[in-house]
Amino acid sequence: MQTDDTSLQALAAEVGRRLKAAGHKLASAESCTGGWIGKALTDVAGSSAWFERGFVTYSDEAKVAMLGVQPGTLKVHGAVSEAVAREMAAGAADWSQARVTVAVTGIAGPDGGSPGKPVGTIWIAWRWADGRIEARLFQFSGDRESVRRQTVLAALEGLKAGLGV
Repeated sequence: MQTDDTSLQALAAEVGRRLKAAGHKLASAESCTGGWIGKALTDVAGSSAWFERGFVTYSDEAKVAMLGVQPGTLKVHGAVSEAVAREMAAGAADWSQARVTVAVTGIAGPDGGSPGKPVGTIWIAWRWADGRIEARLFQFSGDRESVRRQTVLAALEGLKAGLGV
């Protein structure tokens, strides 16, 4: 996986190129990354042609109010779960003009982990233009900065792969 800022910038630019070529706009829904995905994408000149908006929904209340995550989903599965990541991705599409979305939720640390969900546990969901939602569990290691950076990279790599050429 690419790790330096130059690689991150190149990856964000490639995601933008693919979105623009497909005629799609993107929205991000971020929890543990705090807007870093949106920042990486909007660092690309001309990103207003394909980046529609970003939601930073750090609290459970924000996930419910801004993205329509169901309180019952949070209660049953917890904020760091496949179900919540999927609802975040769907909600970002519902509350924007974007056809493609990416959502992240996780535990960046250094605190907050548990035996069942240790620090570095991250769920990423992608909603594609055809309405499909894919979600994937990641287990990253390192300090808070490293976990967050790895999450941004994985989110963008997933977008690049899902958008094809």
